[in-house]
Amino acid sequence: MLREDLRTLWTEPRPPDAPARVWRDWVLLTAGLAGVVLEATLRENVVWRPVAVVFAAWLCLLPLWRRTRPLAMVTLAFGSVILLQVASLVAAPREPVGLYTGAVVLVLVYALPRWGSGSEIVLGGAVILTAGVLCSVTDETPVVENVVGFVFLLLPGVFGAAVRFWVTARERQLEQVRSREREQLARELHDTVAHHVSAMVIIAQAGGVLAGADPSAAVKALEGVEEEGARTLEEMRAMVAALRDRGVGAELAPPAGVADLERLVRTPGGRLRVDLGLDGELDALPPAVDAAVYRIVQESVTNALRHAIDATELVVRVAAERHTVRVSVRDNGRRTGRGRDGYGLTGLRERATLLGGTLRAGPGTDRGWHVDAELPRARSESGVHSRPRR
Repeated sequence: MLREDLRTLWTEPRPPDAPARVWRDWVLLTAGLAGVVLEATLRENVVWRPVAVVFAAWLCLLPLWRRTRPLAMVTLAFGSVILLQVASLVAAPREPVGLYTGAVVLVLVYALPRWGSGSEIVLGGAVILTAGVLCSVTDETPVVENVVGFVFLLLPGVFGAAVRFWVTARERQLEQVRSREREQLARELHDTVAHHVSAMVIIAQAGGVLAGADPSAAVKALEGVEEEGARTLEEMRAMVAALRDRGVGAELAPPAGVADLERLVRTPGGRLRVDLGLDGELDALPPAVDAAVYRIVQESVTNALRHAIDATELVVRVAAERHTVRVSVRDNGRRTGRGRDGYGLTGLRERATLLGGTLRAGPGTDRGWHVDAELPRARSESGVHSRPRR
């Protein structure tokens, strides 16, 4: 079991999309170099001052590459510490060599488990432990202080591993949300198309009965429609079956859409007054867009009911233009930052992206939470069938 865990750790890849440098890196570098200058100028008991200054400046530069080359930076930094410690043993100065600014290496200890691969973590950890043991053995300090020093040295690494685990877990959850949204969209597309194909099959069967007295070509055409429709329905059911939960059968009715928004916004209890406005030709939307509009409003209304602090009104606007459909949902609750941007909105963004649209969500300039979506709609002459209002 332990061997399997070690093999898994060794083969762990690096986290994807590690940024090369961000603005914090330059702030850290500036602060580190400023600390080197101040310490070298103001401290009087600096041993081997030129060497200590160059060594500290060197350690301040290495964090610039800590995300893209974590093992190399740890090896260079702690390898330098080992060399400096060996030189101190040979020359035997009265005081330890180095500046306090050299504590910047703790950033590298954090970056190793945060951004390194499994093999890099193991090898870099060995280098860090070697440097720590050498410093503990050569310094004449009590055992308790050495233990505290080891804990202080390794604590950033533990924190880096915890951050990596949290980020990985969150990314996994987000991917599950996106996958569920894609699955739901596939269900809705299947159910909508299945509804129309089933109707086509029924019409074709009726046409076959009524066309008995017509030329055989008409009967063959109707039989072809029936056969093709049945085959399409069967193949689509098989294709989407893997996306469905076990035991869930096909629903041959279209999913909820714009026609159901009136029922949706009748909130129980009357805590929020919902102002629903529908503008434009919303009867002939493609089924996927129609369902997406409903889902966006549904998720936004649910979030407002659960999280909108001191809100009294919710304004919902759905406007159909020639090529796009715009959805806007805004409440007048107390502004709370980005606290409501959770997994539900992540799923809606995935759905909007799959349909070729965009969705933005965030706090308003003054109050409340705003959700704005823009979805493409097909032209009416492109053959999109309208769906009946319920």
